[in-house]
Amino acid sequence: MAISASMVKDLREKTGAGMMDCKTALSETNGDIEAAIDWLRKKGISKADKKSGRTAAEGLIGVAAEGTKAVVVEVNSETDFVARNEAFQTLVRNIATVALSTDGSVEAVAAATYPGAEKTVLDSVRDAVATIGENMSLRRSAMLSVSDGVVATYIHNQVADGLGKLGVLVAMESTGDKEKLAAFGRQVAMHVAATNPLALSAEEIDPVVVEREKAIFSDQARQSGKPENIIEKMVEGRLRKFYEEVVLLKQNFVINPDLTVEKALAEVEKDVGAPVKVAAFVRFALGEGIERETSDFAAEVAAAAGKK
Repeated sequence: MAISASMVKDLREKTGAGMMDCKTALSETNGDIEAAIDWLRKKGISKADKKSGRTAAEGLIGVAAEGTKAVVVEVNSETDFVARNEAFQTLVRNIATVALSTDGSVEAVAAATYPGAEKTVLDSVRDAVATIGENMSLRRSAMLSVSDGVVATYIHNQVADGLGKLGVLVAMESTGDKEKLAAFGRQVAMHVAATNPLALSAEEIDPVVVEREKAIFSDQARQSGKPENIIEKMVEGRLRKFYEEVVLLKQNFVINPDLTVEKALAEVEKDVGAPVKVAAFVRFALGEGIERETSDFAAEVAAAAGKK
């Protein structure tokens, strides 16, 4: 069957695939558009698998909220150029939206049905790999919810509505004024974005981290030559300072450095009209913890030219 330019154009508009891929798909399926779409989808998944070994450390953080719950997701791409692509931004925004209907775990989000499609989020990401041409992945997601109160959200370096390079959720429990509670919660979320606390309270810090800090402080204190009882007090003092630096409630509030977050919380209770508790927080910074590939540009050029 002769494949016309209009058939290729139609398939390309429906799938976002390249012109030559569309022409090949139509030829392979004897001009059947639906069969060609399936052919391209299978080819696209194959492409996605080939690209899966490439480091995807760019992308976007997406945040969505509804009622007394909110979610944050990280979807990675290989380049920041793709993160500015409108199709990729729509993908991330839709994933964040559908995450609200799950328990927030990355497995549940990946298996959820993508909005407006009869396929999972995971399959939709794979389709986007084939269409956009870069490795992508849903790396992680988290949800916070409260029975009474608000979950405040904040996006830093926002590139579009609900999308950016750093996302924060803060769960605030209170029976008081929700509007005022949400305003304060957003300030706390901005504080978390700026200071990156290790934990909400000292009790929540990993004991391994605490022991490592104590060992360092002890070694430093012993260099002073002071008696062990004095060294013990010196370590306790330095440990208190450590908590002030890394524990959210003990940190100086970036909005008002004269107060700790804990004291600012007590102050806002008067305005909200009821006790307020910071129940939890989540902070996602794009690409944190991903080992990025480094390359020798000259070597790459030589390899491309077929040289060793």
